[in-house]
Amino acid sequence: MKKLVFLVFLFVLVFNSKTVFGQNLQLNVIAESNKATKEVDSAGYTKSFSNYLSLETELYTLKEKLIRRGFIDTRIGVLEKQNDTLFEASIYIGKKLNRIRVFFDDEFNKELLDFSKVEISSHYFEVSTGKLESTLNYLNKRIAEEGDPFSTLTLKNIKKESADTISADLQIERNKKRRIDKIVVKGYGKFPKSYLKRFLKLKPGQSFNLETIKSKTEKLQDLRFANEIKSPEVLFTNDSTTLYLCAEKTKSNNFDGFIGFGTNENTNRIDFDGYVDLKLINNLNFGETLNLFYKSDEIDQQTFDVKLNAPYLFGSPIGMDIGLNIFRKDSTFSTTTQQARLNYQINANHRISAGIRGSVSSDLLDSNTTFIDDYTTNFYQIGYNYIKPQYYDELFPIKFWFDINSNFGNRTQNGIKKQQTTFTLETYKIFNLNNRNSIFIRVTGAALNSDNYLDNELYRFGGINSIRGFEENSLVANLFGVINTEYRYRLSSSIYVHSVFDAAYFENNLTDTKSKLFGFGFGLGLLTKAGLLRLNYSSGKIENIPFKLSDSKIHVSLTATF
Repeated sequence: MKKLVFLVFLFVLVFNSKTVFGQNLQLNVIAESNKATKEVDSAGYTKSFSNYLSLETELYTLKEKLIRRGFIDTRIGVLEKQNDTLFEASIYIGKKLNRIRVFFDDEFNKELLDFSKVEISSHYFEVSTGKLESTLNYLNKRIAEEGDPFSTLTLKNIKKESADTISADLQIERNKKRRIDKIVVKGYGKFPKSYLKRFLKLKPGQSFNLETIKSKTEKLQDLRFANEIKSPEVLFTNDSTTLYLCAEKTKSNNFDGFIGFGTNENTNRIDFDGYVDLKLINNLNFGETLNLFYKSDEIDQQTFDVKLNAPYLFGSPIGMDIGLNIFRKDSTFSTTTQQARLNYQINANHRISAGIRGSVSSDLLDSNTTFIDDYTTNFYQIGYNYIKPQYYDELFPIKFWFDINSNFGNRTQNGIKKQQTTFTLETYKIFNLNNRNSIFIRVTGAALNSDNYLDNELYRFGGINSIRGFEENSLVANLFGVINTEYRYRLSSSIYVHSVFDAAYFENNLTDTKSKLFGFGFGLGLLTKAGLLRLNYSSGKIENIPFKLSDSKIHVSLTATF
């Protein structure tokens, strides 16, 4: 019986406590007129509270808010209890003053207000009361940019200056200026230190400004080998500031290759050709790139090319490119080219370079013709490169690419030197019409300027990476230009189809040939687990020569990332 009474008592106690403590106090504020009450409501205040103390605090907070809006005469009247839960407060706000004049001392830096729309005098600035809060927030942000993120701004001695203007004294409480003492990369501890200093422009000793730091770390998305996984974090202590960057290493190595096949005009049999392109990026955690390229095409030509790019040598903005290229034309000739360049990284997108290049070519037939002969060349190089990546898009990782190079030097043939200049250009851009539709345009070109020419020094082009619909490297010229265009349509995030329309012009002064070329077709891109699979079907046409469908080419390539 006692247990039953106790349980009933406990139930009543719990029920009553929920009823009592579940009731919230309500606040209603009334000003001296309906218009004034609307001003109070527009200022905004909390109307429901769990206790009387928080209700009273909100009332005084409302008063300060109205004063900042220009109602300097605001005062609280009577706070009356209407019933068990409702309290009604009367408030007087008076006439709104529309301008405020903020006085500052001689140590104040007026340049902090250069970009704000305020009227600045020798000892004060004037602004509308409605813009006062945003102006002070802007001022506080500028002070934080100078390395003082914990500064506070307050207005003292607020009073009427005239019938429409109030005045106040600006008080700035400054703390010790903060500078970055240490930078730690979380998630990728071996992140290249040179990229912190040169690519992101972050280093110890810099003035601390979180907004500037965030804008700089966003550039991590422009790196092929790293990603920012979340916003930077900061640890403040009494005497140090540690910046934590949150990044991860991404898969950046590329293997690219293709197989091409078409009908041989002479044998009417299917010929195969292809290439392998291996790119190893940041495997040593220095941001380096090693590129190995080999191509064997259907007209018995082989190309071997290796390049090494080492950026930010010894933590400087200077990098180095070295390369070796070997080209062999069946049993006719072979050419070996070596080059070394120093490049200066202006910023994340722009780079200039200068260096030397030398070539040695051998006539394998010893034919003693005027078209093919042994020679050596020595050139000085200058170049410029611009890249705008979008690595978040696995189908189209590069949005804009521009690369231009010029070489000047001489060719030595049979002991006779001839001055020569060369010029190469490659640029392409993706024009996004909407989420699914885009237009791709690429322009490539090269020119060799010389008094006379040898066949084994001329440019060779044509194929999937040049004008499509023609055999790989089947076109020979001392001057050429190619325009590739594609209309691309995304079927999904991993599949796209595109058109092919190419046009080219070339000159071969050795054979006194000038011609226009055209390529037509269509293609498909498919992002698979193995990589990006591309298929192109294209037909080539030479000006004034009948079109043959049998000369069409099918190219298949696969770019794998690992």
